Amino acid sequence: MFSNVMYACRLSLLAALVLCSARPAPADEPVVLYAAASLSTTLQELLPRARFADVRLSFASSSTLAKQIEAGAPADIYLSANALWMDYLQQRGLVDSTTRVDLLGNALVLVTPTDSPIAIDVQRTFDLAGAFSGRIALGDPSHVPAGMYAQQALQRLGWWSALERRLAPSLDVRAALAYVARGECALGIVYATDVAISDGVQIVATLPDSLHVPIRYPAAIVAGRDRPDVRRLFEHLRSTEAQALFSRRGFTPIGEMPRAQR
Repeated sequence: MFSNVMYACRLSLLAALVLCSARPAPADEPVVLYAAASLSTTLQELLPRARFADVRLSFASSSTLAKQIEAGAPADIYLSANALWMDYLQQRGLVDSTTRVDLLGNALVLVTPTDSPIAIDVQRTFDLAGAFSGRIALGDPSHVPAGMYAQQALQRLGWWSALERRLAPSLDVRAALAYVARGECALGIVYATDVAISDGVQIVATLPDSLHVPIRYPAAIVAGRDRPDVRRLFEHLRSTEAQALFSRRGFTPIGEMPRAQR
């Protein structure tokens, strides 16, 4: 009887070892990059050029991605569109703070459908609410970075109170762009880099950087996920090749910014 029990235990142990050996080691797993929606087009162009074949990309609002990481999503690298959501994860010990770096900058622009231009003067004395009818599209200011930056700019211009009830908040900045491109909103606030991907919108004004906190895209490796393939991709995002592509797509590499703006 005892020998039968021992034999069964040995079989169970052997099966467990086989199962463990069948699982891919962390180094063999795909690298999972979570990045703000505004980076989707550029990153999808960058990675195939660099022969990073085994990379999985997930794009959404920075807030959505941060919450997913907090919930245990298997992200390896997080690239946010603002510092607040990176701070959120760092305060909870969910990113490796020693790897955190500000990667890029961007700018906010006001856009309209291409067939309905609106003349806008970015001055406190200008009546933006009276310059168009309908709603203004922007990322949800309660959590989407582009919308948070937009709210700051509208408040500093004194335009916010007249527009607050006319907002069309979206889940991310690319959705706000789509609202305008489809003619569902007469006006929108998006990143300057987003305009290049749409034939349905045009820029009618740029919001000066002085109207909002600096737009920064911090990147970091998720806590406990640092391994050679992850580190190689992370370093590539900071490479001369990658920074040149980001620059061509309208982003501002942090290294190009005047020191006073960093």
